[in-house]
Amino acid sequence: MELKEKIVSSYVAFENKVDMNSDIHEIRSKALQNFEDLGFPTKKLEAWKYTSLNAVLKEDYSLFPEKENTIELADVKKYFIDDIDAYKLVFIDGKYSSFLSETTHDTFDVCLMSSALAKPKYKAVIENYFNKIAKQDNLTSLNTAFANEGAYIYIPKNVEVEKPIQILNFTTGSEAAILLQPRNLIVVEQNAHVQIIERHQSLTSHPALTNAVTEIFAAKDATVDLYKIQNDATNASLIDNTYIEQKSNSVVSVHTFSFGGNITRNNLNFYQRGEHIDSILKGITIIEGKQHVDHHTLVHHIEPNCESHQDYKGIYDERATAVFNGKVVVDKEAQKTNAYQQNNNILISDKATINAKPQLEIFADDVKCSHGCTIGQLDDAALFYMQQRGIPRKEGKALLMYAFANTVLESVKIPEVKQRITKLIAEKLGVDIGFDL
Repeated sequence: MELKEKIVSSYVAFENKVDMNSDIHEIRSKALQNFEDLGFPTKKLEAWKYTSLNAVLKEDYSLFPEKENTIELADVKKYFIDDIDAYKLVFIDGKYSSFLSETTHDTFDVCLMSSALAKPKYKAVIENYFNKIAKQDNLTSLNTAFANEGAYIYIPKNVEVEKPIQILNFTTGSEAAILLQPRNLIVVEQNAHVQIIERHQSLTSHPALTNAVTEIFAAKDATVDLYKIQNDATNASLIDNTYIEQKSNSVVSVHTFSFGGNITRNNLNFYQRGEHIDSILKGITIIEGKQHVDHHTLVHHIEPNCESHQDYKGIYDERATAVFNGKVVVDKEAQKTNAYQQNNNILISDKATINAKPQLEIFADDVKCSHGCTIGQLDDAALFYMQQRGIPRKEGKALLMYAFANTVLESVKIPEVKQRITKLIAEKLGVDIGFDL
């Protein structure tokens, strides 16, 4: 049985297992029908022209694993940002781990999506926000049809969350192959502030496919910082769909660090619904072997006097393949928009590939918009200069590549995250950089 047929035929059994209200049932049913009509994306679609899922979809994935594996903190501690105090939402093979998690309901909610979908006290938030900005495309619809577990974060008006929230999803190999579909909802009310760190990590050599959807709502004057750490095993593939709606004077930044995995597809969508909004999208990609990373970004400027800043850096070795498809849309009413988009890439190997497509669609006449893309190799003159001053060639190359990526690291607001990413970059480059930032 093909994966699509297996998924569709399992829907009734899924709904019989989960608690739900009639509204969620209707949303799920429509989403399933949409997925059934569209199927999985193929390279015939312009948005998937350079990314094929054929090899990934051939696996016989378990959709709802029955086996429950427990893992010890010592076995996964290295995947946490463990040198900071943080709230934690940990999921093992798609199921919540209370032992490894730290949630709260004191002045704000850091808890489970399954509870929010089922319990009456969350009904108002679910009705107002759940599935309101997520696209009705094939993979998002697939996630919506089976949406049940993930992170539910609600920050009320004027609340500043003093410590970060970590969302970690582990796969353990309890099944020969597993398909996971976490669903996250993050609502940050007026003048509230939160920092979130998200990671997906396979602990097994068995194939794993994660199709994640996150909806983020930032109200007036809200601030949201999201850090995605993607450094998974080569048997794990991730499709990460993130949708963000911002209101006036809000600031939302998303940093995506893609260092590993089989196929990684990041769909990052911003919708600006107010004035004086700032949207920040930054990323560093360092991959090798036959790894594939695809960044698809959209910033939709709908109202005037707003800004967006995109800065993506990529370093590719061996037969690695990368895609950057960044799109900025400026509506006619969005005068005084300042939109910046930059994508810079270094190919270490002659066999590495980057497909870049920066796009601007501007319907307003009083704007400041720019985009740029570069693809090249390391500066031989700079490398020779460093060698002349006693720096070995390997370390010199690493320092040049680190300096290349550092414009993205400069805007990371959590020092411990910055140190962790610096360490990961050093590991990927195969050197000891010898300093912390």
